[in-house]
Amino acid sequence: MWFDDATIYQIYPLGLCGAPLQNDGSDQTGEHRILRVLDWVEHIKKLGATCVLFNPLFDSDAHGYDTRDYNRVDPRLGTKEDFQAVCKALHEAGIRVMLDGVFNHVGRGFWAFRDVQEKKWDSAYKDWFHISFDGNTGYNDGFWYEAWEGCYELVKLNLRNPAVKEHLFDAVRGWVRDYDIDGLRLDVAYCLDLDFLAELRGLANSIKPEFALMGETLHGDYNRMMNDSMLHSVTNYECYKGLHSSFNSMNLFEIVHSLLRQFGPENWTLYKGKHLLSFVDNHDVTRVASILQNEKHLPLIYALCFGMPGIPCVYYGSEWGEKANKSEGDPALRRCFDAPVFNELSEWISKLAEAKKNSHALNYGDFRSVVLTNRQCIFERKTDGERVLVAINADAAPYTAHFDAGCGTAVDLITGEPHDFGGGSELPPYSAYFWKMEH
Repeated sequence: MWFDDATIYQIYPLGLCGAPLQNDGSDQTGEHRILRVLDWVEHIKKLGATCVLFNPLFDSDAHGYDTRDYNRVDPRLGTKEDFQAVCKALHEAGIRVMLDGVFNHVGRGFWAFRDVQEKKWDSAYKDWFHISFDGNTGYNDGFWYEAWEGCYELVKLNLRNPAVKEHLFDAVRGWVRDYDIDGLRLDVAYCLDLDFLAELRGLANSIKPEFALMGETLHGDYNRMMNDSMLHSVTNYECYKGLHSSFNSMNLFEIVHSLLRQFGPENWTLYKGKHLLSFVDNHDVTRVASILQNEKHLPLIYALCFGMPGIPCVYYGSEWGEKANKSEGDPALRRCFDAPVFNELSEWISKLAEAKKNSHALNYGDFRSVVLTNRQCIFERKTDGERVLVAINADAAPYTAHFDAGCGTAVDLITGEPHDFGGGSELPPYSAYFWKMEH
């Protein structure tokens, strides 16, 4: 499907568009903040992204993951018509649209929960949640309810309630009808009921051809929910840490061994042939430019992210090296920018995206380690019709790699420059190559 060879550009719209941190209930639709994304369309296209992932943009209490109304664009961002204009512009530019589906929980301002607060056990919606009228919470509602990981501003939905499922599924149908979206990122998918995921997949299959479902997962066996009956893809958090710590510790064994475990040539490897979402940062973690100890590794980590098996995702602002630390709070990670920046790093990422777009091996190829030291790695991506070697030198000194390439020459997909394997392959300091092998 289209998602398997996509390059994703992730936007946190409440942040990028400069919305107030709290929704005070006032009508701010006249601000039309979401229309600011229109000024980013050409930048996103130039960067080589083929899909924009919008984090939550529907009516919420504060940060988007505390939904009030699944059927209303957050008034801090604008109107339905505003977001329709954004989606139309992206689609006309050849860029698909994914939305963040926050289905595990809602905010305390969610209309059905407000009804329970008012009517208690007489509410027709009390079974939409996991409620006990024999307890209480710090909010003193007069009842206890299950929350997401103990965060009581996030009220867990009862996804086994048919009325809840129908409400959520109807919202998805509306998003496809109103905005022609192409898929969903499922927030905290690791918390979602598996039967719910299976029913959602059935809806996806029926609602639009190649409607993609990608879930946020952390650890464990991703195959549990990434399979033919549930999700098409999940976030590769298992490799997220390895990407930056391999450079910071100068130990590329860490990331390559993780990739071998996931995608290697042995029959037992976990996710061979599957397409996980690869990323170096996102809206929940420290930006990669702030976490890498050596700024010269910044282009290299993106080369590794685009060269390894998976679907690369670039978080807005990080493509030009923006810094922000998780310790500063989520708003620091999700800040507003007046305009996008296209610099040397952005240009490099655009070349990586173009190389990946035009390479069947980089999108669908097997994974095999060819050369591996603490500071250098070369691995092969191979399909029946194409072989590409991804070569990284993370060291300040040049390195000459000696190995049997199985051919004499190649062409670098990033620069278009030829490469001769005779006498060894020299890797300059802090360099990366995607060598397409001669046939």
